[in-house]
Amino acid sequence: MIKILFNGFRHGHINALYKKAAASDIIEISGCIEEDTDARIAAQYNLGISFSDKSYDEWLNTDIDAVAIGLAYGDRGEAIIKALRAGKHIISDKPICTTVEQLEEIKKLSEEKDLKIVCMLDLRYLSQTLKAKEILDSGELGEVRNIAFNGQHYIDYQNRPSWYFENGKHGGTINDLAIHGIDIVRMLTGLEFSKIDAARVWNSYAHKHPNFKDSAIFMARLENGAGVMADTSYSAPSQAFSLPTYWEFRFWCEKGLLSFNYADSKITVYKEGQVSPLIINCGISPSDYLDDFKIELTNGRKMTQNILRSTKTALMIQQTADGSEE
Repeated sequence: MIKILFNGFRHGHINALYKKAAASDIIEISGCIEEDTDARIAAQYNLGISFSDKSYDEWLNTDIDAVAIGLAYGDRGEAIIKALRAGKHIISDKPICTTVEQLEEIKKLSEEKDLKIVCMLDLRYLSQTLKAKEILDSGELGEVRNIAFNGQHYIDYQNRPSWYFENGKHGGTINDLAIHGIDIVRMLTGLEFSKIDAARVWNSYAHKHPNFKDSAIFMARLENGAGVMADTSYSAPSQAFSLPTYWEFRFWCEKGLLSFNYADSKITVYKEGQVSPLIINCGISPSDYLDDFKIELTNGRKMTQNILRSTKTALMIQQTADGSEE
């Protein structure tokens, strides 16, 4: 049995992990903590949680195996570092931290203590993502030469946590959103990002918070020279999740084009020389991040290393975009 402490319910993503953990036959939720009164009330109402009076430090001195992190983005890095120092594994919402310095400390501690880190990068478990990898790995489309992805969300002032707009709590739109796309590109191509050509963040839609850089675009290269262009802005209308531009991926290859998006369980493949596209129904995904967490605890560091690499890439692109502001 894996004993887990839930630290933080500041973003709705963590609710999905809590429900999965509560339904698991090999995970025991040892306790839940949340310092923010409003977040506690919301979690109690939505999930029926009973919160512990123990502090985070007190919990880290118990026999828990892991900590699930759902704090405000800017608070996650230090909480993860503290847990790793105490010998606890990590399963976290994304992003796991907001600075390169925090990430380097997380990497060092994880390696020194052989502790595992898994992140809720759920796009990698979509059936269409898994099928796309199978097709690209087969070589039938040849080498990937150009990639574009969109991941537009919407501001959603009515439901967006207020801490998003507090100084030091968010950490940047690229680190917040683009890490999903970066992770998919790395997963499907097997290649690392080798150069950041350009990146920009600016304010366009968060009219109540002009200092919040809601728009984010970048251009980069992979190890084989393939170009990557991305837009992961908070620019979509309220029906963002049903739009084809909500996590839409296009892989241009030597012998064709492969495309898919979050809202459709089909993949479209345009092969060189064929008039009509091949449309593939992908079915239901066989696994998720909690399955990978279970595997990671007993069988290596594959996901941990992947999380650290995808996070570092996202942070470096965010850093480039922040540095380009006039």
